Amino acid sequence: MASTLWPGLLVCGLIALAAQFLSDHYGAPAMLMALLLGLALHFLVEDGTRSRPGIEFSAKVILRVGVALLGARISFAVFADLGWGVLALVVAALLATVGFGFLGARVLGRGWRLAVLTSGSVAICGASAAMAIAAVLPRNEFSERNLSFTVFGVTLLSTLAMVIYPILATLLGLDERSMGIFLGGTIHDVAQVVGAGFSVSEPVGETSTTVKLIRVSLLAPFVLCLTLALRRQGLEETKSGGKAPPLVPGFVLVFLALALVNSLGLLPGPVQEAAWAVSRWAMLAAIAAVGVRTELKRIVEIPPQAIALIIGETLFIAAFVLTGATLLG
Repeated sequence: MASTLWPGLLVCGLIALAAQFLSDHYGAPAMLMALLLGLALHFLVEDGTRSRPGIEFSAKVILRVGVALLGARISFAVFADLGWGVLALVVAALLATVGFGFLGARVLGRGWRLAVLTSGSVAICGASAAMAIAAVLPRNEFSERNLSFTVFGVTLLSTLAMVIYPILATLLGLDERSMGIFLGGTIHDVAQVVGAGFSVSEPVGETSTTVKLIRVSLLAPFVLCLTLALRRQGLEETKSGGKAPPLVPGFVLVFLALALVNSLGLLPGPVQEAAWAVSRWAMLAAIAAVGVRTELKRIVEIPPQAIALIIGETLFIAAFVLTGATLLG
């Protein structure tokens, strides 16, 4: 079994290395580079290719490993310093954005799967959330296309926000605390939040990163609630042999366990950093696999309504959090 996986695993690993190289040397988002490089290598997943089993494994199992290890970054004690008002704002922004996504999808004639995928990704943590949510959504003929589009969309919009939002916040005269809440509560990906926050000042960078980690901590509860809702509606995807998936996905349990252990101060610093590094590389490899599995022509066929939906969700959460940050002072 393992021998059949190695070719595909090596392909995804090499794409991840290439994407990180481009990010380190040219400033391009690593996640976006991994997706684009993967799209160019779709022929490696065609029927009969030796690399296909490993690529499929990366897109499913390696993905779940990467998401699970994100829990090692979460420490609930750090969140308390910001106050309950900020926590309530982040949760309210998540719920409101998901609600807006469902409403927007209905108005634009898009399906509920795309609404959940895009709104959850925008509201929580970008590409990482997109892949975690896609892992529990029932699949259809558009699943791969929608996931690639969402990863591409949130990464591109997050990069634009990293440049535009600090300028906007400065023009609006926000103080450092409000600016940190705004940047951390609206930009999709962690790396772009760090880049935007610390480009203004160290206090803004620290606040924005902490707010962003609050959003990341909502990933596991969101996926858990989504899984339960799908099961209640009879929409969960059955496994081979007709078996129902577990009530709580294993990667969600690991995420929550690591977050709890880290919050109790029982996770040594080196272990935490190692878990974060493995998580990052696993996510890069998984995104590469998603790109390889997606036909480029399917991406080109993305309807303009889907583009309008993800842009609308991004603007909505920006306005929502900006209002909340201003009121919190």
